[in-house]
Amino acid sequence: MEFLLVAGALGFFAIMLIVFFISRYKRCPSDKILVVYGKTGEDKAAKCYAGGATFVWPVIQDYRYMDLTPMSIDVNLVDALSKQNIRVSVPAQFTVGISNNPNLMLAAAERLLGLGRNDIASLARDIIMGQMRLVIANMEIEELNKDRDKFVDSVYTNIGIELHKVGLELINVNVTDILDESGYIKALGQEAAAKAINDAKVKVALEERIGAIGQAEAKQEERVKV
Repeated sequence: MEFLLVAGALGFFAIMLIVFFISRYKRCPSDKILVVYGKTGEDKAAKCYAGGATFVWPVIQDYRYMDLTPMSIDVNLVDALSKQNIRVSVPAQFTVGISNNPNLMLAAAERLLGLGRNDIASLARDIIMGQMRLVIANMEIEELNKDRDKFVDSVYTNIGIELHKVGLELINVNVTDILDESGYIKALGQEAAAKAINDAKVKVALEERIGAIGQAEAKQEERVKV
């Protein structure tokens, strides 16, 4: 009888031990990063897994998840000084997310682990606004108005580098508009429109002249033949 009791207790203990170890085997969904911290056995603050699974040792290790879902951040930058000291406003929308790049995952684990999505979005917004002011300060109004690709490329480069420092990556940039309080950009647009209209009028007049000449030559040829 005592043997059966001991065997039953040992069996129950073994089952509970198996269940406990199974519960410590953590799987990582495809839209998250699994961060294992504590005694990782490496000279790193944590181990990061984008997908897959790993065993998390009890007592000496613990874990958390970081969400990879992109965040849409509206940035309404106002009164940024251009290279010509003209203040401009640039409403834009940025898509940012935690990176699954191995090096950037570790940076995110060190700086963002435990922060909520709103806190991460607020941090990213501050970085974006600071770098946008820096980019605009190094460009003239004509460049901002005519060469939007150069402006967006500069934004990608500068903001991307700073976001990488905290484990984030810039996914998309959508610059809605570029406005200035002095009306300089509007004047440039009006000048370009007026020039385009004048060029079109000149082309129309030239085509009409060519047509009139051709018509006169045709009539002259007809009279000669008659």
